[in-house]
Amino acid sequence: MKIAVAAESAPARTFVPLLEKLDMETIGLSHGPGAKELLQPYCSEIHPIGQGRGAGAQKRSNSQIAKLVIKDILKARRALQGKGVGLVLTCGNAGDVRKAISAANILRIPTLHIEQDIYNPIEMIAFSNLITAPSEDYKNYLENNYSLKNVHNIGGYPMAAYVSKMNILGKEEIKNQYGVDEFVLLALGGDLKGEDIPPLIQVMESLEKTVLVAPFRFSPEFVRSQVSSNHIRVLDGFVDLPSIMNASQALVYGAGMGITLEAGILKVPSIKIAGFHHQHASVDLARVLGIKVLDINQIPSGFDDLKKPDGDYLVDSAQIAINNLISLITNFNNEKRSKSGFKSLKKIWNARSQFR
Repeated sequence: MKIAVAAESAPARTFVPLLEKLDMETIGLSHGPGAKELLQPYCSEIHPIGQGRGAGAQKRSNSQIAKLVIKDILKARRALQGKGVGLVLTCGNAGDVRKAISAANILRIPTLHIEQDIYNPIEMIAFSNLITAPSEDYKNYLENNYSLKNVHNIGGYPMAAYVSKMNILGKEEIKNQYGVDEFVLLALGGDLKGEDIPPLIQVMESLEKTVLVAPFRFSPEFVRSQVSSNHIRVLDGFVDLPSIMNASQALVYGAGMGITLEAGILKVPSIKIAGFHHQHASVDLARVLGIKVLDINQIPSGFDDLKKPDGDYLVDSAQIAINNLISLITNFNNEKRSKSGFKSLKKIWNARSQFR
C-alpha cells in the first residue's frame, strides 16, 4: 500500500520514526517551514500544501482566509490524485490536518489521524476513519466529549523516539555561533496571541538575562519592534531549536506538545507559558514532567528552584506507540473505518470556539 503523510515541522517529527520502520512508498504533503526537510529522506515525492496563517502575521478577513484554505486543499488534492494512495496519515491540530483530510475525503481516500492535543483537536478529524490517542484516558476523553468513533490507544508519543535520536549540536558550538555565554531561550509558538507579545517581552527584559528569541509563529520584525533592551536578541529564519534549547540555561515557551516533549527528553529546565490553552494535553504532560506552567506575569518568580524535567519514560513508551501504529496501518483494511461525522465536528467546533 502507498501512503501519504501531511505535516508541519513538529508533527513531521512524529512521522519520522514511523516511516523508518514502515516498508511503504510514501508521498509527503509539507506544510510550512521545516517539514519538507524532515520528510524528504522518507518520501518518493514532496508537495507543499501551504502554511499556517501565523500569529502576528498580516490580518485577513474570514473570506480571504477561506480562499487561501480552499486553494491549499486543492493543492493537496492535486498532490494525491491518481497516485494510488491507499491511506493518508495526519497529526497535530493545525491547517495541514484540515487540508489533508478535506482533500482525502474529496478523493475518497481513507485517513488515519494521530491525535496528541486531545482537548483542542482540529474539527476535521471528525471525518477521519481512524484516530489514535496516547493513553486510555485520552481515548475515553475523545470518545466521551466529542463522540468520536474508532479511537485507538497506542500507548505513547512516537515523536519521543525521534527526539531521543536527534543530532544535537554541542553547547559550546551553539554559544560560539550566537556569540553568547549563558542565555535563556524564549520560543514563541501557537499558545500565544499577538497581544501577548508586548507584555511577555517586557517581562523577559525585566530578568536582565541574555535572551535569544525564536519567533516561530510570529514574524521576527513584529517581535523585534517590541524589544527595547540589548539583552534580547530575536533570531531570524528557521533555526535548530532543539540544539539551542539544549545549550540554554533555561527555556521559556508558549507552545504545545512538540516542544514539551523535546524539553522533557533533553532535560532542559523549562517554564511553559499557560497561554490561552489552559487545558491542553501538553499542559498535562508538562506538569507530569515537572515543567512549570505559569502565566506571563509569574515568569520571573518561576526561575526560583527551576529543575530539570525527566522524560526518559517517554522514549520507552514511544516504541510501543510506533509498533501499535504500524499494526493499525498494515491491518487498516481489516479495521472498522466509519467516520464520526457532523455531530463530532460540531462538538469540536464549539470546544475550539473559546480559543478564537
